[in-house]
Amino acid sequence: MQLGMVGLGRMGANIVRRLMRAGHSCVVFDANPAAGEALGREGAEVAASIAEFRQRLAAPRAVWVMLPAGEVTEAMIGELAGILEPGDTIIDGGNTFWKDDIRRSGVLSAKGLTYLDIGTSGGVWGLERGYCLMIGGDKATVERLDPIFRTLAPGRGDIPATRHREDRASTAEEGYLHCGPSGAGHYVKMIHNGIEYGMMQAFAEGFDILNNAASGRLSADQRLTLDIADIAEVWRRGSVVTSWLLDLTAEALAEDGKLSAFSGHVADSGEGRWTVEAAIEQATPAEVLTSALYTRFRSRQDHTFAEKVLSAMRKGFGGHQEQKAP
Repeated sequence: MQLGMVGLGRMGANIVRRLMRAGHSCVVFDANPAAGEALGREGAEVAASIAEFRQRLAAPRAVWVMLPAGEVTEAMIGELAGILEPGDTIIDGGNTFWKDDIRRSGVLSAKGLTYLDIGTSGGVWGLERGYCLMIGGDKATVERLDPIFRTLAPGRGDIPATRHREDRASTAEEGYLHCGPSGAGHYVKMIHNGIEYGMMQAFAEGFDILNNAASGRLSADQRLTLDIADIAEVWRRGSVVTSWLLDLTAEALAEDGKLSAFSGHVADSGEGRWTVEAAIEQATPAEVLTSALYTRFRSRQDHTFAEKVLSAMRKGFGGHQEQKAP
């Protein structure tokens, strides 16, 4: 199939590469010409303007926007809506707030355009590992673009099948899923990221306790000198806390057991806040996720080894560089 991609950052560019490797054709545009030129050398059609971008796409067009959530994405979708034709589709694959998706879908539907919101998980590793896709929007459009999603998703791989799912007809086992109407994709991704905050915080606090096992605050006979890198590694081998987050932590600790390259200043990109807001709206208790979010706020004032572990994980899965305090 053919896909247009607007935004050629870490994830946008690698989505294009994964599609082209499988034989799909891609038309690309980025405000930074150098980003487009790099993909052009790899086989993508490069547009110098949004107008040219539209002309290079065959109807019905499918345009994936992979830009930072907020005004930049809002403005680009508005610009695209002004030049695309009825029957075309706009996809937002970033981390947009799900209520904005519902609003956008209504506005674009009035113009004859379809809109999909896709929560995209995979970070900087998606090119090789594939992207877990959580999709919201019109079912018929999702089915029409299935070859795109199937290519981007990781597939079944070597993950054992889940028992009792034999009678379910679902793409979930392939790593992508139509979650529901507009807003559903980003809603599910929002909760995914909220859970991610909690899991990361649990690992961070656990490793902080291990790191402090030799603390001078303990009596001499109760101090333990532990090899934290080896502990992370042994947990990867058959323990119940085995996960990709643990893999990334073990790699970071193997490189530098003190994580001296990190200050412990941990950013949050918004989804954790939205998850907590959703919990408040529903009156649903979410103590762990809320605490994990607040810990990130505190990390910008007072850093511990736990926050260095968090920073290392964020760099590992998403390429997020640690922000420096102002």
